[in-house]
Amino acid sequence: TWKWVVGPMFLYLCERLVRFWRSQQKVVITKVVIHPFKTIELQMMKKGFKMEVGQYIFVKCPAVSKLEWHPFTLTSAPEEDYFSIHVRIVGDWTEGLFNACGCDKQEFQEAWKLPKIAVDGPFGTASEDVFSYETVMLVGAGIGVTPFASVLKSVWYKYCHDATNLKLKKIYFYWLCRDTHAFEWFADLLQSLEAQMQERNNAEFLSYNIYLTGWDETQATHFAVHHEEEKDVITGLKQKTLYGRPNWENEFKTIAGKHPGSRIGVFLCGPEGLADTLNKQSISNSEADPRGVHFIFNKENF
Repeated sequence: TWKWVVGPMFLYLCERLVRFWRSQQKVVITKVVIHPFKTIELQMMKKGFKMEVGQYIFVKCPAVSKLEWHPFTLTSAPEEDYFSIHVRIVGDWTEGLFNACGCDKQEFQEAWKLPKIAVDGPFGTASEDVFSYETVMLVGAGIGVTPFASVLKSVWYKYCHDATNLKLKKIYFYWLCRDTHAFEWFADLLQSLEAQMQERNNAEFLSYNIYLTGWDETQATHFAVHHEEEKDVITGLKQKTLYGRPNWENEFKTIAGKHPGSRIGVFLCGPEGLADTLNKQSISNSEADPRGVHFIFNKENF
């Protein structure tokens, strides 16, 4: 038995040593941004750190806990000179990080007072394959929108730098959220992309739909009064917020009709129930003919 055990144990110990060495490398917090509804953004730098879109890291803050590691999706793009995560304050550890970074204080926090951070990663996800398709559907549910912040930033950097060599030509983005609490920081990113695309006369590059799934008819009716205004009352975007859940069958059929004979990548970061729905729609709307439209489903769950 020992002959079968020694090999895997040796590989496991090597992997643990590599991860320990990476976690000991110095990480500098360059900026802490406080977003509404107790969400903070940590912008960091680390020597030799290289990332791809949609990847995640493990983070440890010894000032909060010397043993706990927590995974966070990277929200920065590889083209930026820093890497960042967004942390929603929802528990003891995130509350401790919030206080350790001085976010509970009114005065300006000096950089040298910020806590030490250990980072392990980055680690890959399915979202890295987004540049392998000409057309993609990105579906984020709640905080599952974070990997697509990295994707959308990187796509736009690549588009602005060399649009002719960018294989990706069309993005359909769907964001499903129970309430408006998560809108603030991500809506800022969408507003920036929306403005830049209009400046370059390519507003059709990104089609996005935001769905509020947790509102009742009374709340929706109150905001429907302002539907004719130029910008949405909730997000400040030109695209109006929708209420309820998407009709996925109609969405898939519409996209299939617009892109006949294409391989369309479907990327989800969300719960298992939504993954089953999108997987079934991807299969049922793909044609048997190899020259027809095909939906390729990719998922990551949290």
